[in-house]
Amino acid sequence: MLNFYGKSFTSRLLIGSALYPSPAVMQGAVRACGAEIVTVSLRREAAGGKTGGAFWSLVRQLGVTVLPNTAGCRSVRDAVTTAKLARELFATSWIKLEVIADNDTLQPDIVGLVEAADILIKDGFEVFPYCTEDLSVAMRLVDAGCKVVMPWAAPIGSARGIINRDALKLLRERLPDITLVIDAGLGAPSHAAQALELGYDAVLLNTAIARAADPVAMATAFRLGVEAGRTAFEAGLMEARDFASPSTPVVGTPFWHAVS
Repeated sequence: MLNFYGKSFTSRLLIGSALYPSPAVMQGAVRACGAEIVTVSLRREAAGGKTGGAFWSLVRQLGVTVLPNTAGCRSVRDAVTTAKLARELFATSWIKLEVIADNDTLQPDIVGLVEAADILIKDGFEVFPYCTEDLSVAMRLVDAGCKVVMPWAAPIGSARGIINRDALKLLRERLPDITLVIDAGLGAPSHAAQALELGYDAVLLNTAIARAADPVAMATAFRLGVEAGRTAFEAGLMEARDFASPSTPVVGTPFWHAVS
């Protein structure tokens, strides 16, 4: 079972609610992937008056746990304010914390992220910080009180998959008791499987599903990828080798030689 701040979930796939061609497709994708947690942007919910209310109603119909995020925030003050508004609107202490440093890469502002996390945790929030794969940053977030850390595999929406496997593997090894979720950069079900094979607890997806030609079918594919990766991790993957190893034993095998 997947555990977030004392709450247990069966699915190891979290899904975003943005970018879909229609609300109906979004609902279909969420159901197809089996996600029990859906991220929601406060800006999308609050904007557009009745439109925002209608969108929130669609999400509630899914019967999922909502994880509000601070998407688009570029300062500690903005992120903290957005988180407090989200807590009032969605009636939850959960917040996916994003503090963005660069408009092109959407790379997290790691200094601002740690500062904002510290402020929010002291105010009673349960923080899901979006960060890079840097071990020192993850450790500072844990020291601040985060029980979940969400490093990227690659920049948001890039679909490049895991670009720094060694760093992510090190994170998993050094933070064995922290729930780790790969957030951002996954583009294919095989990428999700690789993340789970590394021992990561879950993945969070949006663009790879929402922008697919058939989001519902892609959501199903990612569900299967996540399940395969977790099953492989639990089964115990063999270590890679530098040399060949025969699958059929050769000791005791008779060898026939022609006699001239």
